[in-house]
Amino acid sequence: QAAWKQKEGVLLSVGHLPEGLLCGPLIQFADQKQEFNKRPTKIGRRSLSRSISQSSTDSYSSAASYTDSSDDETSPRDKQQKNSKGSSDFCVKNIKQAEFGRREIEIAEQEMPALMALRKRAQGEKPLAGAKIVGCTHITAQTAVLMETLGALGAQCRWAACNIYSTLNEVAAALAESGFPVFAWKGESEDDFWWCIDRCVNVEGWQPNMILDDGGDLTHWIYKKYPNMFKKIKGIVEESVTGVHRLYQLSKAGKLCVPAMNVNDSVTKQKFDNLYCCRESILDGCSYWVGKGCCAALKAMGSIVYVTEIDPICALQACMDGFRLVKLNEVIRQMDIVITCTGNKNVVTREHLDRMKNSCIVCNMGHSNTEIDVASLRTPELTWERVRSQVDHVIWPDGKRIVLLAEGRLLNLSCSTVPTFVLSITATTQLTLEDEYVASLHLPTFDAHLTELTDEQAKYLGLNKNGPFKPNYYRCWL
Repeated sequence: QAAWKQKEGVLLSVGHLPEGLLCGPLIQFADQKQEFNKRPTKIGRRSLSRSISQSSTDSYSSAASYTDSSDDETSPRDKQQKNSKGSSDFCVKNIKQAEFGRREIEIAEQEMPALMALRKRAQGEKPLAGAKIVGCTHITAQTAVLMETLGALGAQCRWAACNIYSTLNEVAAALAESGFPVFAWKGESEDDFWWCIDRCVNVEGWQPNMILDDGGDLTHWIYKKYPNMFKKIKGIVEESVTGVHRLYQLSKAGKLCVPAMNVNDSVTKQKFDNLYCCRESILDGCSYWVGKGCCAALKAMGSIVYVTEIDPICALQACMDGFRLVKLNEVIRQMDIVITCTGNKNVVTREHLDRMKNSCIVCNMGHSNTEIDVASLRTPELTWERVRSQVDHVIWPDGKRIVLLAEGRLLNLSCSTVPTFVLSITATTQLTLEDEYVASLHLPTFDAHLTELTDEQAKYLGLNKNGPFKPNYYRCWL
C-alpha cells in the first residue's frame, strides 16, 4: 500500500516504472535487494495443472443462458447461508462444498511456490496491513491462493467473479468458510453479476482503498456508481488486455484519477501466462500474443493453422513461424475450427457464421464476449440445441450446424483449465510488481541454477551483479 504515490491519470506498466511515480513494489522486503539471487529452498519438480488467464466482458461480463445443473436451481441470492463462524457476509452456491474446495486450494498451493514463499516470508511483517482490497477476478483454486496470500499479508479483501462461467463453486465455498466475503457462483445471470460486484463495493463501514481487477468491470462499476470512492482509492491493478484498454480510454479522456498498474504488459505475464496458459488450455477446451500459444498447440497436433492479423509486426512473426496469413473471408468456408483471440468486437460476424461448413467449431480465447456475434444467432430461424454444459449446436434451416463453445465467452476457464504454475507467476507479479524477482522465485522448482556475474563482468556491462538485468524500457517481443 505504501508503494503508491498519488499521480492523477497515470497508467503504468509493471517493470517499467518512471522514477518518482512509485517508491517501490507493492510489497518490499527489507532484505529483498541483498537476496535477489538467493533462491528459496528447493521445492521439487511438479506437473503442470490448472491456472487462469483473462476474463469476460463488454456486456460487460454478460448474461448466462444456462446455470450449473449439478446443483439445485435455487438462486444463491435467495438462500440464507452461514459459515461455521456464524458469518453470512458472502453469497455462494453451497457453503457445504467448502471441505472439497479446501482440498483443491491445498493442491494448488503445492504448485504455486512463489506465492507460498512470499506468504511464509512476510506473514509476520504484515506489509499489507491497512490495505482494503476489492477484487474481481476468476475464482478458482489458484486465485484463492492469491486471495489468501493477500489476507495473510495483512490485507482486508472482498471479492467477486469477473466471469459468469469460470467460478469453481466449491472453491468459493471454501473461501467463504474461511471468512472471505466472496460473492460468486458458476452460471450467474447478468443481474447477478453486477449484484455480486455491488455487494463487494457497497458495504456499510468499509471502503476499499485498492482495486484488483481482471477485465475492468469492477473499476467501471465503481466509476459509474460510486465515483467518490476514488478519493480514498490509492491505485488499481489490472491484468487483462481488455481491462487495460479501458483504463487507457479513461486516461486519454482525463478521467483516470488514480494510478493504475498494467500487469498485462509485464514481462512475466506476456512471456508465460499469455503464451503457456493459452497453449495448454486451448486443446483441453476444444493480437498474436495469446494467438501464439493457441497456434503453437494446434500446429503441434498436426493442424493446418491459418492466422488473421491487423498488425504488420505480429503478421510477420506469424509468417516467420510458418503460418499462412489470410483474411477470414478468404478461408471461412474451409475451416474446421475458428478461434478468436483479439480482445476486439465483431471479429466473427453473422455473415461468417452463415458461410461456415457443417460442424465447424467456434470459440473465443479473448477476454470479451463480443468477438463472436452470438447475439445474431438468437433468431427464430435458428435452433439452439444444448449438447452438454458449455457446448451448443446452433442449427440452420437447411440442417447445417456449428458447435459453439461457452456461448462465445472465454473458453479456457469455461470449458477447461490452465496451468497452476503459470498462474503463480502472474499472481506473484500482481503482488510484487518486479518481473525478475518473480522469475527468480520460480526457478528452484526446476532445480535451476543462475550463473552469477563476476565483479569485473558486472562493471563491464554497467550492471549490478544482483540485478536488475533488463532496462526499464524492456519489452518481451517473442
